[in-house]
Amino acid sequence: MMAYIYLLLLFLSYGVSLVTSRSFPSDEVMALTTFKEDIYEDPHLVLSNWNVLDSDPCEWFGITCNKERQHVIKINISSSSLKGFLAPEIGQITYLQELTLQKNKLLGIIPKELGMLKFLKVLDLGMNRLTGPIPSELGNLSSVVKINLQSNGLTGSLPAELGNLKYLEELRLDRNRLKGAVPAYSKSTFTANTRGMYATHSNLPGLCSSSQLKVADFSYNFLIGRIPKCLEHLPSASFQGNCLQANNTKQRPSSQCGAESSESHQAPSPKHQRAKDVAKRTKASKPAWLLALEIVTGIMVGSLFLVALLTAFQRCNSKSAIIIPWKKSGSGKDHVVVYIDSELLKDVTKFSRQELEVACEDFSNIIGSSPDSLVYKGTMKGGPEIAVISLCIKEERWTGYLELYYQREVAELARLNHENIGKLLGYCRESTPFTRMLVFEYASNGTLYEHLHYGEGSQLYWTRRMRIILGIARGLKYLHTELDPPFTIFELNSSAVYLTEDFSPKLVDFESWKSILSRSEKNSGSVGNNGAVCLLPNSVEKRHVDIHGNIHAFGILMLEIISGRPPFCKDKGSLIDWAKDHLELPEVMSYLLDPELKHFRYEDLKAICKVICLCIQPYSSKQPSMDEISSVLESKIDTSVSIEFKSSSLAWAELALSS
Repeated sequence: MMAYIYLLLLFLSYGVSLVTSRSFPSDEVMALTTFKEDIYEDPHLVLSNWNVLDSDPCEWFGITCNKERQHVIKINISSSSLKGFLAPEIGQITYLQELTLQKNKLLGIIPKELGMLKFLKVLDLGMNRLTGPIPSELGNLSSVVKINLQSNGLTGSLPAELGNLKYLEELRLDRNRLKGAVPAYSKSTFTANTRGMYATHSNLPGLCSSSQLKVADFSYNFLIGRIPKCLEHLPSASFQGNCLQANNTKQRPSSQCGAESSESHQAPSPKHQRAKDVAKRTKASKPAWLLALEIVTGIMVGSLFLVALLTAFQRCNSKSAIIIPWKKSGSGKDHVVVYIDSELLKDVTKFSRQELEVACEDFSNIIGSSPDSLVYKGTMKGGPEIAVISLCIKEERWTGYLELYYQREVAELARLNHENIGKLLGYCRESTPFTRMLVFEYASNGTLYEHLHYGEGSQLYWTRRMRIILGIARGLKYLHTELDPPFTIFELNSSAVYLTEDFSPKLVDFESWKSILSRSEKNSGSVGNNGAVCLLPNSVEKRHVDIHGNIHAFGILMLEIISGRPPFCKDKGSLIDWAKDHLELPEVMSYLLDPELKHFRYEDLKAICKVICLCIQPYSSKQPSMDEISSVLESKIDTSVSIEFKSSSLAWAELALSS
């Protein structure tokens, strides 16, 4: 009897779960499926159990449903290196209360459809690579308590509609590229006496309406104007690194702010208004001959513009061009005609895919990988050893802009010629199968990262580490000061430093593909869908040059070289935070050293620590140039005679070989 009851209960529970799964809204499942489709890199396979055939997503990784298992209420997938785009369909998950996707590599814009999520309480998209403006539709998130969009590439002004969020307690927008003033206006903040003067603002919302706001961070943007009085209770650090008129917080230098920071955003005074009226009357009383001259000048300028436009299109039609899909399209009619500049790459060797396939043993010899690329080792027939970086992107994602940026990047890398810079030997561009590759000379001793953290520490004795530091400094000096225009490494770290057989460093910008993607994203909305558009190589944004970022990264890299510690680890946190108490105190400087080092030269260590402190300055105006850094290191570090020679047979052997 008990067995019968157990079976009956089991059957009923199965029936309930079946009914529940069948009742799960199909639009929510579809939205999650689309989200997965728009993620094209998932290195940790966190979405591997997102089975599109399963109508009940409640067991999928990162998904939380309500108790009745009828609706998705949370999506929480952080620190997973997901790379792709945010699907607008997320806005169809009606009962979603939390969307947390921080610390990934998400690209593109924030979909305005997220503003449809009326029950959303937490929106956390911080530390990604999102671009474009903050959608004003986020002001419709009537239940939201926390918004975190920090550390992206967001542009445009702060939407005043954020003031509609009456339950908002935490707003983090720091470390973006936001401009304009901090919106403060609201109906409730204006008295009858002030409405006349500020009539243009009286119907706008503003952050002063957010009475629950307790935590807000606007630092390290390009905001201008004054800090609203209603936000003066926030810590001064919440506004630092901008272009604000604030005496008690550290702001950007005026050279980074331009003319915008000096403009006032208050209503014009009566004196200014009278001046405008005088200007209007002056315009109205212009003589007839002056008006005729303006009309003729306008016609001439317009004619010149039309001639230039026609010339550009003739250039497109008369030269070789390829047609590349602009973006996903149901009709397949949307395309961009891309002009291929034969002059741009005429001096760069073009390899065939077949050549590289043979050299790299059918692309089986993988020596490195990232979400953006695969790196193969190969040997050309009768030629040098090579490293081939293959860009990982689906053909349907390859846009006209990406093709232009790829061409420009090949041309940029091809002009580098220095003993401490990895040399680009050529490129490969084919349509079938879709292939975009870069071919570099191969440095046979692997990366500096591998030697510091996985190799034998005895091989990297003190003098050898000093030579590596000097070689990197010489390479960066060449890139920053001897090239016109200058060139910077997109991600300078120990994985970007390759070592030759004699441990000479070579900087290789394998992560330049990220630079191509980030530049293309800025143009993602500037091509229409009506017919073909001609794109010329000189019409796209130039390569981003971040000299101050390279110098800061070099400081961290020197610290990694002398300490043997990675820049960040979960147990001990940031390398800079760990080292800052030892860098400026001579009596404890030796605590920074790698335990593998048996000997070191104190004068070298003192010079290195001094340069590290200068490099990691938070304010670029206080950073020295690579020319200055290289001069200090060359004059202070002694690599001719080493204390290791007293006890290191390896060092003696190296000295004998070099003599």
